[in-house]
This record gives sequence, C-alpha cells and structure tokens, in this order.
Amino acid sequence: MKSFFYLILIMMTISGLAETYSQKKISLNDAINLAVNQNSSVVKNSNSIITYQANIKNAYGNLLPNLNIGGGFNWQRISDDGGKTQIDYFGNPQTIGPSQIDSRNWSVSARGNVTLFDGLSNIASINKSKSDLEAAKLNLEKLKQDVILQTVNLYVQIVSYQKLLNFQQEDLDYNNGLLDRVKEMYNLKMVSISDVYSQEAQSANSRVAFLQAKNNLEKAKINLISYLSLDISQNYQFDSTITTANDSLLTNVKSEDLIEYALSNRKDLQSMRYQQESAQNQLTIARGGLFPILTGNYGFSSSAVQPSDLMNRRIYSFGLSLNIPVFSNWNTETSIQSAEVQVKNNEEDLKTLESNIKSQVATAALDLQTARQQLDASNTALTATKESWQIKKESYRLGAATYLDLQLAYNNYLQAQYNKINNEYKYLFAQYTLLNVIGRY
Repeated sequence: MKSFFYLILIMMTISGLAETYSQKKISLNDAINLAVNQNSSVVKNSNSIITYQANIKNAYGNLLPNLNIGGGFNWQRISDDGGKTQIDYFGNPQTIGPSQIDSRNWSVSARGNVTLFDGLSNIASINKSKSDLEAAKLNLEKLKQDVILQTVNLYVQIVSYQKLLNFQQEDLDYNNGLLDRVKEMYNLKMVSISDVYSQEAQSANSRVAFLQAKNNLEKAKINLISYLSLDISQNYQFDSTITTANDSLLTNVKSEDLIEYALSNRKDLQSMRYQQESAQNQLTIARGGLFPILTGNYGFSSSAVQPSDLMNRRIYSFGLSLNIPVFSNWNTETSIQSAEVQVKNNEEDLKTLESNIKSQVATAALDLQTARQQLDASNTALTATKESWQIKKESYRLGAATYLDLQLAYNNYLQAQYNKINNEYKYLFAQYTLLNVIGRY
C-alpha cells in the first residue's frame, strides 16, 4: 500500500515538473516583439501595404503604351435550293440552280494606344500613389507604437496583479496566524471573544481578497495572450522583473523641447503631411480634365483564307487623336471642387493633430511628474505604516494595545502596500506613455 502511495506521489511530482518546464517564458521585450508581428491589426495593415505598392506600379503603367494581340477564325456556308427565277444585273430573268458556298477567314491583329498628354494627370497619379504609400507606411509604424504601448499596459497589469497576489498571500497567512494567536490569547483570558470573532471575519475577508487577486491575475494573462494572438490553451510564464524606461528625454527636459521633438518624430503627423501631398496631387488630377488629351494609336492586321497565307496581305496603321473638352456636364468642375475641399480639410486636420500632439505631450509630462511624486510618497507611507504596525503588533502581544489599534495599524499598512503597487504601475506606464506621445517608442 505504501509503495502504491509513493508511486502516485512520484507521478504527481513529475507531472507538476513537466507542466512547469512546459511553460513558455515571455519577457516584456518578447511580448512587444510578438505584438508587432502577430497582432491582428498590425498584420492586416502590413498586408494592405502591398495594395499601395501595386497602385504605384499601375500609375507608372499608364505612361506606357499598351498592346493587345488577337486572332480569329470565321466559317460561313450559304446553301441555296435553287429552282427560283431571279433578275440578274442586266434585268434578264434567270433560273438559279441549287448551290452551296463555303467561306473561311483567318485573321491576326495587334493594336494599342498611348497617352501622349493628359494635362499631367498621369504624373500627378504617380506622385499621389507614392504619397499614399509613404502615408500608409507611417500609419503602420504609428500603429505598431500604439500596439507596443497597449502591450506594455497589459504586461505591467500582469506584473502588478502578481505582486498583489503575492501580497494577498502574505496577508492571508498573517491573518490566519493572527487568528490562531488570538484564540490562544482568548484561552488564556487575555482578550475577549469579540477579538476572536473580529479576526475570524478579517481572515475570511482576506481569503476572499486572495481569491479575487488570483482571478484578476488570470484575467490579465488571458487579455495579454489574446492581444498577442497566442494560443490561449498553452501555459505561459511572465517575467515579473521590469525596469523603468530610463531615457534622457524623460528627465530634466522642458516641455517645449519635448513638444518640438514630438512634432519632428510623430509618425501620424508625418503621415498626415504625406496625405496633404496626396490631396494636392488629386487636385492636379482633377484639373487635368480641363486640358486636351492627345493619344496615339497603332495597329497591324492580316487576314487570309488559309492560315499559311496570313502574312501575304499586311495592314499597318497609325493615328493621333486629340480630344478637347468643351462641356462635361460640370463633372470636371465638381471633381475640382471636391479636391479643393479635401485639401482644405487635410490642412485643418493637420493643424488639429499638431494641437493635439502638443496637448498630449504636455499632459503626459505632467502625468509622469505626478506619478513620480506619488510613487515617492507611497514609498514613504509604506515605510512609516509598516513601522507603526510592527509597534502595534508588539504592543498587542504585551497587552498594551487593543485589537482595534492593531487592526487600524495593519489596515493602514495594507492600504499603503496597495498604493505602492498601483503607483509603481502608474509610474512605469506614464513613462512609456510619454515615450509614445513624443514618437520615441
């Protein structure tokens, strides 16, 4: 029986070790790399870049001559039963006999045309396609930066919840141990029964808080795993060691300098400028409808009754066509007005974005300063409340302090610990937020 028990114990131990080592460890840098390569939004936007590249190729293609090659075969049979009288070309009646005529025709051709002048619309189309491509690339980079920031947020939440869970475990062990001590003191007639009941309630609340912290941690892991497009059924272990983003831009730098840096490096602002260029090119394209269009056409064809005689009779052609727009039912005017409105709207969007960037940088810088001050204050409060709790704990053991005094001191320490963990998260996220809004990360 004992051997069977030991066998089960060994199997459970091996299973636990296998599960531990099967967990894939993910650091913050690993999570960021996964996000910028596997996040669904990033993948879809990366795929769309191919479309913009194809548009450039298509715009260049409009400058080149096109060529179409064709071939054909026709067969025709005319059957006449005859026996009817018809009038010939000279006005004489004649009786037509039965007849059957077969005819075949083989043909090949090559034709094409080229636009020689279209009011510079083709050149503007090329420039517009290039601007659209650059804008799309910059938008993709900005999306990656936002994805990184969200990944940091989700990852730091896991680390914070892990710290809270560890602290809740300590809190639960402390309250369970204190409950045993209070019961012993009650048995020695040192405290009243109310202290026992109060501590039992405190231990129960601590157990609930521990379970809630555990639940929050698991939810945070699920959120990050889903955001990284990983398999939710796999086990992952997250590194709880995160260093703050030590960057010279975050310390001792004036807000004006940060704003200037942001206006030079924000990808979405750079993208907006390319979109403005694209709108200007669209206006050029629309105005091209006011100019004449000159096209050239060319062709070659041959036809014969037998395929072997196809090249015996050759036809060459070349021509020019000039199309002068006189009245287009106001379609050209409408296109020009729409393009002009788009240019003005892009200019307004550009100004609004610049204003928003300035506000975001100033706000993020203030949030970082506040988060740093809150973290320093919470560290000081934690040290003070912990010392006060230790003193009250010793006083309660000696009977010099009441249970309420002890719990008040402990609750203050508990709240200080919560504040410290939350402020660590706020400070770290505030750093990455400032790096994001200035276009650094």
